[in-house]
Amino acid sequence: MSEAFYTDKKAVQAAFDRAAQSYDAAAVLQREVADRMLERLALMRIEPVRVLDAGCGTGYALPGLRQRFGSAELLALDLAPGMLRVVQQKQSGFRQLFGLLDRQKALPLCGDIEALPLADASVDVIWSSLTLQWCNTPDRAFAEFRRVLRPGGLLLFATLGPDTLHELRTAFAGVDGYSHVNQFIDMHDLGDALGQQGFSGPVMDMEYLTLTYPDARAVMRDLKDIGAANHMHGRRSGMMGRAAWQRVVAQYEALRRDGVLPCTYEVIYGHAWKTDAPASRTLADGAQIIEFRPRK
Repeated sequence: MSEAFYTDKKAVQAAFDRAAQSYDAAAVLQREVADRMLERLALMRIEPVRVLDAGCGTGYALPGLRQRFGSAELLALDLAPGMLRVVQQKQSGFRQLFGLLDRQKALPLCGDIEALPLADASVDVIWSSLTLQWCNTPDRAFAEFRRVLRPGGLLLFATLGPDTLHELRTAFAGVDGYSHVNQFIDMHDLGDALGQQGFSGPVMDMEYLTLTYPDARAVMRDLKDIGAANHMHGRRSGMMGRAAWQRVVAQYEALRRDGVLPCTYEVIYGHAWKTDAPASRTLADGAQIIEFRPRK
C-alpha cells in the first residue's frame, strides 16, 4: 500500500478513545468474531500461565478467556485509554455481582501491539481479535508477538481482509479524489509474514460476514460508534458537501437487496506457534537469508 493508504495511528487512538462508551452497543461484528475465535480456541491444547488479549477493546473476550484458562494471569492491552477504563468499570461490576477476586481480574495495559510493553518470552498465549487491521504492515506486530511469546506459545488472531466494506467503497467511488474506506491486507500476505517472523505451522482461513442496515447513514454511524471510521493518511480533512453525499447515498442505494443495505466484512482467522527457530532475515533486495548450521 502507498503511504496515502497507511493508517494514522494517532487518529485511531483518538477515535477509539472517543468511542469507548458507544462501542458495546454497536460492536455486533466484534462480538460475533470473538465468539467464533473462542470456539476455535476450545480445540487447542495449551495450559498457559499468562495470556495476553492484544487489542482488548472494552473487554468482551475476557470472560471467555477466563473460563477457558481459569488459572492463568490475564493481560488486557489496548491502544486507547478510554477502552481500558471501560474494562476496569466492567471488572468492578463483576466483582460486586460475582465475587471476582483481584487475582482473577485482567491487568489493564495501555500500549501498541507494534511495541508491546512486555518482556521477552513472558506470555504463553496471545489472543488478538480485530486489531491487526490497524497496522500498516503486519511484520512489526508479528515480530513483537513472537518476541514476547515463550517457546511453544500460541498466537491466535482475527483481522479484516481487502473485501471488507466493499459496498461502501463502491458507494464512494468517483465522488472525489480522497480515500474514504480503509485498506486491508490480504490473507496470503499475512500468512507469509507469519512465516517470515519465525512462526511455525501457520493456519489461515477466511469467511464473509454481512451486516444489514436501513440506510447509508446507519452504516456510517455504526463505524463511528466503534471508532472504525476512515483513519488513512489520504482521508478527507473536511466535511463532504451535500451533492457529494447525495451521490454516495445514490450509489449505495443501487446495492439495496430485500429492503436493506449490505455491509460485508472479510474476516481472516489465523493461528501459529512459536518455536525456537529464529525468524528469517531479509536483505534490501527482498532475498531471504537461510542459515545452514552443521550438526553437533
